Order: sequence, then C-alpha cells, then structure tokens
Amino acid sequence: MHDNKGLFYSNTSLSAYQICARPFTVFRWCPGTRMRFKKTEVCQTCSKMKNVCQTCLLDLEYGLPIQVRDTGLSVKDEVPRSDVNKEYYTQNMEREIANSDGTRPVGQLGKAPSSSDMLLKLARTTPYYKRNRPHICSFWVKGECKRGEECPYRHEKPTDPDDPLADQNIKDRYYGINDPVADKLLKRASTMPRLDPPEDKSITTLYIGGLGDTVTDGDLKSHFYQFGEIRTITIVQRQQCAFIQFATRQSAETAAEKSFNKLIINGRRLTVKWGRSQAARGKEGIKEGVSEMGTRLDPVPGLPGALPPPPALDEEPPANYFNLDPSSSPAVMNIALPPPPGINPPPPGFGPPMFHHMGPMAPPMPPPMSMRPPGQIHYPSQDPQRMGAHAAHGARHGD
Repeated sequence: MHDNKGLFYSNTSLSAYQICARPFTVFRWCPGTRMRFKKTEVCQTCSKMKNVCQTCLLDLEYGLPIQVRDTGLSVKDEVPRSDVNKEYYTQNMEREIANSDGTRPVGQLGKAPSSSDMLLKLARTTPYYKRNRPHICSFWVKGECKRGEECPYRHEKPTDPDDPLADQNIKDRYYGINDPVADKLLKRASTMPRLDPPEDKSITTLYIGGLGDTVTDGDLKSHFYQFGEIRTITIVQRQQCAFIQFATRQSAETAAEKSFNKLIINGRRLTVKWGRSQAARGKEGIKEGVSEMGTRLDPVPGLPGALPPPPALDEEPPANYFNLDPSSSPAVMNIALPPPPGINPPPPGFGPPMFHHMGPMAPPMPPPMSMRPPGQIHYPSQDPQRMGAHAAHGARHGD
C-alpha cells in the first residue's frame, strides 16, 4: 500500500540477501522533514530473538549495538549461519516466544544478568536524530547534481574512505561481529574515568549534580537508601546539586561504585562524585584550582601570573628617585633645567641659580609651601637671595 504523500509503504519481501529467507512485511516511512526514508530490515522473529529494533538493529533496552550488549552481558551468539540449521533454530525460538509473556527476551539473552555497569554507562538516554539524516548525494560529490535545494539528499563532503565507520553492513551488526560502531563504543568504555574513594576515611558524603527541576529529595532517597542508612540529604536548588551523607563509609563507597556514570533519575543523567572535607575545600581547592563543588577549573589563557609579595617593612628601600650615586655628596640641590631653545636665559641675579651649594655659611632655604605653618606667607621679594629684596621690603614698609 502506498499513499499519495509517500510517507508509508508496506510490501511483502524476501530478505534472503540480508538475515533470513522468511517472507515478512516491510514498512517504509519518512520520520520527518528533510529526513531519509526508513524501513524494516529484519522480520519480527529475528528481532525478538535478539531483542533489537527491526529498523536500526539496536538493543531495545540500552539502545546499543548487539556486539556491545553481548560483551557487557557476557552472552555468546549461538544463531547458526547455514539456512537449514537457522530455520530449525528459528522454529524453536518461535515456540519459546509463544510460550513467554513477551516482556523478557528469550534464549541465552533471557538467562543473562539483568543489568551491566558498562551498559548503563554507555546507554543513550536521549534520541539520536542524526541517524535519520538523508544519504549523501553522489551526483553532488561528482559535481553533477542539478536539483539544488530540491535535492532530497545531503550536499556534504563524504567521510574518509579509510574511516572504519564508513564500512558497515547489516549482517555484521545483527550477528555482533566486526561492527565498527561497537568497536568504537567498547574502546570508549575501556577509557572511562573511575571514581576512586578519597583517602580521608571520615568523608561519607556524595555530591550529586545535574538535578534540574524534576529530581526531588524523595527521588534521591528512593534510589540511595538501598546502599545503607542515609544521615542527611541537602539539596542546593540554586546550583542544582545535592549532598547525600551516609551513616557509614562502607555505604558511601557502595553507593558511589553502583551509581557512578550510570545514575539516571526521571530521565536525567546525574553526576556522582565524592564530597570534600571542610578543610580541603578551603585550602586545597584554591591551591589546586578546584571549585567548591569538586570540579577542576582549567586555567584561563592570557591572564598575568601572580604578583610578587610586597617587601618587608623592616627592609624599606631607599627613595632614590633620580638614580643618583649614593656615594656622591648631597650638597648639590635645586638643579634647574636649561631654558627651552629660542628663549634667552634670565639676567644674573633674577633667576634661580643653576647650582646652589649648601655651604656651612649659606642662609637657610625657606621651607616648602606644604610644610609652612598656617598664616605665614612667603613673598618672592622676601627672598634674601634675590637682588633688591631688602630695598623692596623697606619701600613697602616706608623705611
């Protein structure tokens, strides 16, 4: 059946070139605007035997490739490759599926452990819409596409042919062998960080970050009470985090081990870290560039370094502002600068002397204006060094 819009299509097809030779109904649809058409790749029996999606062939519980799921659960694939043995094995699986309630996988997968730490860490909790993008236009790569914006395919440069992700096929993904996407995820799992307990045995507090507005203290208590007695739960709504203090150190270590990188509450992946003592939070946090929440702060490039410490009070440096020789005599004072070019110097006796020697018989110099007592005013005519100072003073007073 095919409608006018081309959004839904079903047909009966044989998948002998893919997984099995059983006829099944193929559904074809478009997930959205500017997306490529998707279709079912395996029959329902094959998908139920592996507990995977009929279209993307990813695990229905974790959203991971089959090879990653089987590695995390230590499940060995036992599906035969030959057509005769595969048909016999499929008939037995169909009988087992019919006798089950449909809520649990069948075969070796149904006997496997219910969860795995590695799978919980790698599990995807948000939709991945990039897999719905259209394929790359081969005509555009060759420079021959004439559709422009009406082309339903992507006009992008293809990936490197040597990239392992560029060589994928549906059989390897279904049987869980030589899957480049699974190899990439398994390498990521091997390099995941670990949460080591602190050396201070008195620390029994865990830091929970990324709460958002949906996670409450009741949600945290319902998850962490299974690891031991909880003393206090403190939620800092402003920073969207919480601090859970356990009664014993063993309970805190068990909760950290079981919840690190795999804690999901109300659809949110939460961050689990060890708390810090008050002394370490105040001293070591500033020295090592660690914030109060326990996250390490990266240095900001371009900022100047720390300033040098100020000199000690008992070692006050000398105030030598003119870089004079300390061994020279301080007798030379009042060094006047020469006049600018083009201006004649004042006559002798009417300007400040170029060099005024502080001899033993010389009259004392008047104190500076800032150090004179209030009420005392010094006039230039009162300067005994100026010519006619006494005459001008006598004429002012009528002498």
